[in-house]
Amino acid sequence: MSVKITTRQVGDVTVIDASGRITLGEGASAFRDTVRDLSAKGDKKILLNLSEVSYIDSSGIGEMVSGFTTVTNHGGQLKLLGLSKRVKDLLQITKLYTVFEVFDDEAAAVRSFT
Repeated sequence: MSVKITTRQVGDVTVIDASGRITLGEGASAFRDTVRDLSAKGDKKILLNLSEVSYIDSSGIGEMVSGFTTVTNHGGQLKLLGLSKRVKDLLQITKLYTVFEVFDDEAAAVRSFT
């Protein structure tokens, strides 16, 4: 199963809900396209909900970093929500845990945007 991505608004924050696997090919490109489209249309506060993501490979991690860079370069913020233990471990191993703001609680994550 590839990734399934939906977006929703919580106040002025756009939440991207991802479920499944973010891997090389369709999964990573769907994620990349979603973040680029949101950023291009002016969304500055993006929260990536990964609570239903079972697996991310290196290309998926690469797309998360690319998305973070894209949003930041457009003057926005991209934050992560609901990482599984496996994804959290992967971010710590790659030292990316220090790059992303990570939350376990959606309400707290939404409030954290300035």
